[in-house]
Amino acid sequence: MSTVGTPRAAGRYPGPVARFRQLPLRSRLAMLTAVAVAFAVALSAAACWLITRDRLTEQLDAQLSTVEVNANYVQALSAYCNNPDGVHFQPTPYTIQLVSAGGYVCTSPDKAPIPAQRADTAVAGRRVASTVHVTRAEDGAEMRVWTKPFPGPLTDTQGNRLAISVALPMRQVTDPLNQLALVLLVVAGVGVLGAATAGHWVARAGLKPVDRLTEAVEHVARTQDLAIRIPAEGEDEIARLSRSFNAMTAALASSRDLQQQLIADAGHELRTPLTSLRTNIDLLVRSEQSGRPIPPADRQALLASVKAQMGELAALIGDLQELSRPTAPGQSAVAVVALHDVVGTALERARLRGPSLTFTADIAPWYVRAEPAGLERAVVNLLDNAVKFSPAGGSVEVRLSGGELTVRDHGPGIPQDELPHVFERFWRSPSARSLPGSGLGLSIVARTAEQAGGAVRLRSADVGGTEAVLTLPGAATPPPAPPTPPEEPPARPDGGG
Repeated sequence: MSTVGTPRAAGRYPGPVARFRQLPLRSRLAMLTAVAVAFAVALSAAACWLITRDRLTEQLDAQLSTVEVNANYVQALSAYCNNPDGVHFQPTPYTIQLVSAGGYVCTSPDKAPIPAQRADTAVAGRRVASTVHVTRAEDGAEMRVWTKPFPGPLTDTQGNRLAISVALPMRQVTDPLNQLALVLLVVAGVGVLGAATAGHWVARAGLKPVDRLTEAVEHVARTQDLAIRIPAEGEDEIARLSRSFNAMTAALASSRDLQQQLIADAGHELRTPLTSLRTNIDLLVRSEQSGRPIPPADRQALLASVKAQMGELAALIGDLQELSRPTAPGQSAVAVVALHDVVGTALERARLRGPSLTFTADIAPWYVRAEPAGLERAVVNLLDNAVKFSPAGGSVEVRLSGGELTVRDHGPGIPQDELPHVFERFWRSPSARSLPGSGLGLSIVARTAEQAGGAVRLRSADVGGTEAVLTLPGAATPPPAPPTPPEEPPARPDGGG
């Protein structure tokens, strides 16, 4: 079957709204500006034209209402209509007619007759005081007619009283209106074109910062270059957006640098235990393959070293996993935690790791909002740090009061020039690099404190050693439990209430 002439499927081409949305933003702004200006100009032009028409019509009516037709002229006009010969009239711009109640009209010489309207005959019959209207003469000219009663005794041949109509061409109104309409049309066209041009220029100037921002975003997406910055001038929305973009790219660049640094540091830290593991395992494998056994004492030392290196690897991987967890609010399970219980549990673990140390504790109740696992890890890291640097037979003092946890050891302490670096990832004091550890413990403590809205700091104690202070906001009493919703009564087996 032929498809010639078949209408195209509906929805095949986008509608005007869809095509408009596909235009560039500056073109849409220019079009909207032109449409808004065209609408305003059209309303203004229409209002101007209507007001001018009313005023010209009022002037024409006032001119017609002031025309006085004397009785002699009426008598002469009546005689002229009965016998045109021998009657002469002075030329006048007005068309003057005698109108009878029956619709008969008598028109002044050299003027086209104007058919009587119902309103004119009503005035002649004294049913209406006067009337003014627009009608057409027999020659097609549009006329403005003012009809009023004739007060004299003159009547038509049937004895009906007469009315007098005075008329002028509507050209006095329509010609100026046509000229005004042409002028308004030209002015409106020029205004709309000017508005469209100005709108396009304003759109280009206003969207230039957006173009720069778009180019910057495309450049970042294409090249992964986060060093680009957009000039931000002023306090408007575009300047705020530019500053926000600059802050975002700076944060992304910093995050990427930290990520690369973390990977590099992690690789460096992993290389040492892996190398030691590989060396020890190679010795054990070579001993088995060559048939030359390693002395039992050396074998036990190798196995102990392998075990220690495995433990160090496990601790390092656990610390890396802890640091890689999300830090944004709402991405971790925050709950009300009894900090004094966490400190008590961490103390039990610390006593097992430092059996030769003396622990003194002064712990007051304190409740905080934090992630339970992360908070416990942070407290354990503080105590482990104190155990690691305390000499054999030394003491560790733990105190929790008013949301401030203080852990003091009596070890060698930390030099003042090294204190600013203690919370950096993988940083280890030169004097502590021979001790076990990954250099991530205090970084985890600082991260946990920041997530909970607190802070941590290390300082040198008065009589030697180091004092770590972890401050967390909270309260000495737990918050009230939320009300439990009332239990609904069980439904009856028969479904009744």
